[in-house]
Amino acid sequence: MTKAAPDVRNVACAGWAQRRSGAMVEAFAWGLLAASSLVLGAVIALTFSIGLRAIGLVMGFGAGVLISAVAFDLVEEALGTATGHGATLLGIFAGCAVFFGGDVLIDRAGGARRKSAAGSQSAESGLAIVLGTVLDGIPESLVIGLTISESGAVGAAYLAAVLISNVPEALSSTSGLAAGGWRSSRILAMWTLIAVVSGLASLVGYAAFQHAPSDVVAFTLAVAAGAILTMLADTMMPEAYEHGGKLVGVVTTLGFALALLIDQLD
Repeated sequence: MTKAAPDVRNVACAGWAQRRSGAMVEAFAWGLLAASSLVLGAVIALTFSIGLRAIGLVMGFGAGVLISAVAFDLVEEALGTATGHGATLLGIFAGCAVFFGGDVLIDRAGGARRKSAAGSQSAESGLAIVLGTVLDGIPESLVIGLTISESGAVGAAYLAAVLISNVPEALSSTSGLAAGGWRSSRILAMWTLIAVVSGLASLVGYAAFQHAPSDVVAFTLAVAAGAILTMLADTMMPEAYEHGGKLVGVVTTLGFALALLIDQLD
């Protein structure tokens, strides 16, 4: 009897470690899956000739999906998690400031038109484009891991929002890169690298918030919301309207409604 207790504890510890390891692999896999649509968008752009208007409309649809995700999966969740409104409001402004500052630096490094389908990208701006896309995607990926940490499962609505919104980003950027003379293999390697980094960011989101206080979780969700909102207004929506025209408003609303429907069915 005296020897059984340590064995039971050892078995319990081993089982806990195995479950934690499995959850970490799951967090990485979901983050990688969400970002894999970047590679899909690049393949589509390299395989088919897609007009600027079509790209603009797809970007508008993706923007609507992300706006819905910010409202119902990030801000609403943050408000429900926090002990007050301070952490959520502070997080929104912090996310805005981080994205804005990082975006200014990346623009100066040559990544100002990283989401543009019309303009070509120089070979020297590759690092800036990678950093810019990672800056766009890391908040989204962190939230995937954080969600798994908090609830044990990834939210279907939020995952769908990230998957859908990544496609137009890859379409527009890939078109610009191809016009700038980038080889297809180099473009695909870049998006694959970014997908892996996004998977790692999701893993970090899971591991870092295992026992975090509720206000820290709310702050992090709000940071992602602020960063995504700033990105939408700064890069994605202007490009969508420039190429898609007034119809962008309609498809943005459709994207928002679709994401809301998925959220209600989740």
